[in-house]
Amino acid sequence: MAFHVLIPARLASTRLPNKPLADIGGLPMVVRVARQAHASGAERCVVAADDMSIVQACEGHGVEALLTRTDHPSGSDRLAEACDLLALPDDALVVNVQGDEPLIDPLLISAVARTLEQHPHCVMSTAAHPIADAAEFQNPNVVKVVLDKAGQALYFSRAAMPFWRDAPAPGALPQEPDALRHLGIYGYRVGFLRQFPRLEPAPLERCESLEQLRVLWHGHRIAVHISPEAAGPGVDTPQDLERVRRLFS
Repeated sequence: MAFHVLIPARLASTRLPNKPLADIGGLPMVVRVARQAHASGAERCVVAADDMSIVQACEGHGVEALLTRTDHPSGSDRLAEACDLLALPDDALVVNVQGDEPLIDPLLISAVARTLEQHPHCVMSTAAHPIADAAEFQNPNVVKVVLDKAGQALYFSRAAMPFWRDAPAPGALPQEPDALRHLGIYGYRVGFLRQFPRLEPAPLERCESLEQLRVLWHGHRIAVHISPEAAGPGVDTPQDLERVRRLFS
């Protein structure tokens, strides 16, 4: 199976300035992410940056990087430009790995690529894992996904779903099917990734503030890999960064 990994990296961050360059155990965070991605077996791993300082930091550690425009409204738009700069064919598979996930499991990356390969009628793939905590199930900051029989996404929501009508207690986790937490990793067919920025934003997307709902709203399909475990902690805040630094130390 041949696939590429693209890592969007944006220098500006309201909660953690210069986040891609934050030092973790002597290496910039984006380099840590790229090394995890390389271990997935990807044919090529490229950081798509919005600032030359990120490109230089990557190249200084042997990581391929390219400079993209600074005005992209989302990571998907940045990746679409990267596909053009790399001249990737429409039938190529790419996995979008976020640049703030230095502990991402390489096996999760390859599983998302394999899931897309095994669902030729799907334009995207992603991942989820079972929720075991009722508070997490009720948390609107935790995105949930429900699937069809073929393992494809029916809907993503911040709401607690599926709703267990006959639950023994309010807010109890459903017994069957499992409640699934969506993980923010995506596989794309390059031809669709080039189309995506031109698709009209969906009303559901605006309501839930979930970009992947645009894909379903326009009638496309997303295959979902079920991981038995949660993904490693990402880095959004200074507190997250200190916690990850301690893990590396």
